[in-house]
Amino acid sequence: MSPTRVFLVDDSAVVRQVLQAALAQDPGIEIVGSAQDPIFAWQRIQGNWPDVLIVDIEMPRMDGISFLRKIMAEHPMPVIICSSLAESGTQFAIDALAAGAVQIITKPQSGVKDFLQRDAQSFIQAVKGAARARIRPAPSLPHNAVAQAPSALLSQRSTEKVIAIGTSTGGTQALEFVLSHLPATLPGIVIVQHMPEKFTAAFAARLNTVSALEVREARDGDRVLSGRALIAPGGKHTRLVRSGAQFQVQVFDGPMVKHHRPSVDVLFRSVAEVGGRNAWGVIMTGMGDDGAQGLQAMHQAGARTLAQDEESCVVFGMPKEAIRLGGVDDILPLAQIPLRLIQLAG
Repeated sequence: MSPTRVFLVDDSAVVRQVLQAALAQDPGIEIVGSAQDPIFAWQRIQGNWPDVLIVDIEMPRMDGISFLRKIMAEHPMPVIICSSLAESGTQFAIDALAAGAVQIITKPQSGVKDFLQRDAQSFIQAVKGAARARIRPAPSLPHNAVAQAPSALLSQRSTEKVIAIGTSTGGTQALEFVLSHLPATLPGIVIVQHMPEKFTAAFAARLNTVSALEVREARDGDRVLSGRALIAPGGKHTRLVRSGAQFQVQVFDGPMVKHHRPSVDVLFRSVAEVGGRNAWGVIMTGMGDDGAQGLQAMHQAGARTLAQDEESCVVFGMPKEAIRLGGVDDILPLAQIPLRLIQLAG
């Protein structure tokens, strides 16, 4: 197989040099060039497109997020943001994910050289994962399918059913699309999106601005209500529990499951146990197999289960494994998932 071709964009010559040396440890990666700012980078990569771009945020002449948006508009490709500004769920990180970044890597404010050398394998795995991503323009729905703003009463109703959604790589954009096209009349939603600690609160706040749903980071004991979407906090597991006739979430510490915390499998298995036929499960774009066994458990418990199709996924790993296990009722392109959930709600 041909090596993954990588282009580096960072205004620090030291960062470019050390990162190039770190990635060169893997014979499956080829550094095809570097640039100190996006304007120069754009000139260099024209007609010789790399497989993966690694881009800083704070650079002269054009910032990295503006460059990312330009790339996605004119020649979509996998982009990894590597910046000290993208730490702890800052708006920079959320903006980068919304603009289409495949992954965020936070550089420390000091000791960058040591960090890059020490975490070389993490960078190598990030590049290899990004190279498998397939970047496409966001789908669209007819104007009359877009969700309308909720009434104040709708978001306070107890929900008799529950929707569980799990996703990973590429999921930030997929979730934004799905949630922005759902009405507030739908049953309550609980979501696991693989994200680092402190990123999920800002991500949920962003989704809350584009959706008719009330979207926020889950807190231990939160009720699952009609018109509300709860996103599992990074660094914690989230599961569904019953309190009488009501659904609630438990947010708790615990070991990683399938290399993740939060884990989609943890959520889906709990939904299978307490939701059964009163639940719908959705697994979307993501690397690996987290959630596949949990969705199978939901399917066996009588839940209706959906998977995003390969063509619309950034990475088809999680849905592919769920389909292989036989736990999926419907395989749908991303553009049809909101419509199907609305149909299921009657």
